Amino acid sequence: MAIIGLLTAGGDCPGLNAVIRAVTATAVASGHRVVGFRDGWAGLMDDDAVDLDRDAVRGILGRGGTILGTSRRDPYVHGQGAASIAGTVGRHGIDVLVVVGGDGTLRTAAQIDAEGIPIIGIPKTIDNDVPGTDVSFGFDTAVEIATDAIDRLTTTAEAHNRVQLVEVMGRTRGWIAVHAGIAAGADVILIPEFPLSLEEAAAIITRRHDGGRNYSVVVVAEGIDIPRDDVLPSDAFGFTRLGGVAYWVAPILERLTGFETRVTVLGHLQRGGTPSARDRILATRLGAAAVASIDRGDRGVMVSVRGTTVVPVPLSEIGDEPRGVPRDLWDVARAFFG
Repeated sequence: MAIIGLLTAGGDCPGLNAVIRAVTATAVASGHRVVGFRDGWAGLMDDDAVDLDRDAVRGILGRGGTILGTSRRDPYVHGQGAASIAGTVGRHGIDVLVVVGGDGTLRTAAQIDAEGIPIIGIPKTIDNDVPGTDVSFGFDTAVEIATDAIDRLTTTAEAHNRVQLVEVMGRTRGWIAVHAGIAAGADVILIPEFPLSLEEAAAIITRRHDGGRNYSVVVVAEGIDIPRDDVLPSDAFGFTRLGGVAYWVAPILERLTGFETRVTVLGHLQRGGTPSARDRILATRLGAAAVASIDRGDRGVMVSVRGTTVVPVPLSEIGDEPRGVPRDLWDVARAFFG
């Protein structure tokens, strides 16, 4: 029997409860014990633990959020690295930690594993930017929410002959913007990986209007780089808070095109609520795969999607740079502008 520590860290996303359920149910069925830690790394740093069994995870598959809670506290930013959690790990007799998180959380996990506390990582994020995996759970739900919103905003833009800007999340990568933009037939998409100047965007919109289309929908990724007069704020843990870039883009496009321009920032709507069926299934597969990795004796790995298969890859593959939108996908999106 292994004693497995489990935590969800970083930003929340749809599917976290599904992965908690999968890890717990699979581990218990294999004869292991699961100890959950509340509020991500904070629970390990503060020894805030709860025992998880099959009954504790019943009925949570379709719930948003995470029953364990999460936070952005980090042992290296707000503590002394592995030493900040070693006491808690020892007191509970933890044999291996299962850490569910995005690229930042998993980079921290890789460092802690290198310092001698065994870890299995599970990638999650709506941003879909974790290196080493083809997809992360949470992304599909976020794209569905964004696509539905763009569909709805398209009809009101058309009714009022407006330019409608729709800002989506994704931090420094444009995965949600590109996927939702393609799915909803956006007229322009602005992402960090392949910068399109606002003059180019305005020219596309103007050509549409000259051709008889009196409305346009522009999808804006929150992490695009444009000149701003303000300084982006930080959260309570010192991490930059993105969001609201569309409010800077809108008056520039309105001035360049002469067309009334409105803004909708989807924000945390994309992170909350019921996970899609695809995300529930992916989270369940990854949770079960994490326990299978423990049973094989794997340590220092992340369970990763490669094609249609879930495989363990070294946590060292996380690296320093988030995974960006590839050129071929951008070329598909770009071909339908205007």
